[in-house]
Amino acid sequence: MACSIVNFCIFLIFFNIFYFTNSQKTVIELDEDNWNEILNGEWLVEFYAPWCPACKALEQKWREFAQLGPGLGIKIGAIDVTTSPGLSGRFMVTALPTIFHVINGQFRQYKGSRDINAFTSFIEDKKWEVVEPVSSWKSPNSIQMGIVSSFFKLSQLLRQIHNKLTEEYGLPSVGSYLIFAIATIILGALLGLILVCAIDLIFPPKHTTTPTKWNKKDDKDSDNELNDEDIKDDLVDDASQSGDGDAQNSGTDSENQISAEKNSTKPKKRRNRKDM
Repeated sequence: MACSIVNFCIFLIFFNIFYFTNSQKTVIELDEDNWNEILNGEWLVEFYAPWCPACKALEQKWREFAQLGPGLGIKIGAIDVTTSPGLSGRFMVTALPTIFHVINGQFRQYKGSRDINAFTSFIEDKKWEVVEPVSSWKSPNSIQMGIVSSFFKLSQLLRQIHNKLTEEYGLPSVGSYLIFAIATIILGALLGLILVCAIDLIFPPKHTTTPTKWNKKDDKDSDNELNDEDIKDDLVDDASQSGDGDAQNSGTDSENQISAEKNSTKPKKRRNRKDM
């Protein structure tokens, strides 16, 4: 009897070890290096963080659902955003936990209930077909989202450097920010210099030739000739204007003379005697 009890206890211990080990292996941990695996086949991927309470509440359910994955023909994955910040930027994860359904490179965000029955119904009944997929512009495997991922990686690297300066070396936060500011200014100046040099190589500036002495003399002679012509034109204009003035004066004199002659030829009226 005692031996049977001992054997039963040993069986339970090995069963529990096998169960939890198998459940750990069923949930596929994804990171920056192997996340491209989700582009083939059908997946449900969870984004989580160790410090997130909601993620801790979903952890056991996610493992249990992962046991049903092979029967549903789906793979279950998980991504830790603290160790893979670039993927959180690539998928534009703004809340935790966030679940994505991926099938043959098409991405859809799961927004249903977080329980095993809802997950199973979402896959078996193909409810994902009514969910609008992520646009090609925001697709995680696009070039632009790859650039966004790089910025997230850079921000995480800067945060690690800041924590190291403040925690390990005891530098105040203001000093750390000052170092980052100086480094940003120097880096911006270097990038600007490189950009200017690249533009000069691609579009070299045009060199202007200085005029020779002979050209200068020709320019002076042409300027003098133009000035002489302008003076001549002015003289001609003055002469024509004076001639026009004399003609106008002579015309007025002749008109006055004619009017005087007309007045002299008019007969004078006699005065009536009654008026006398």
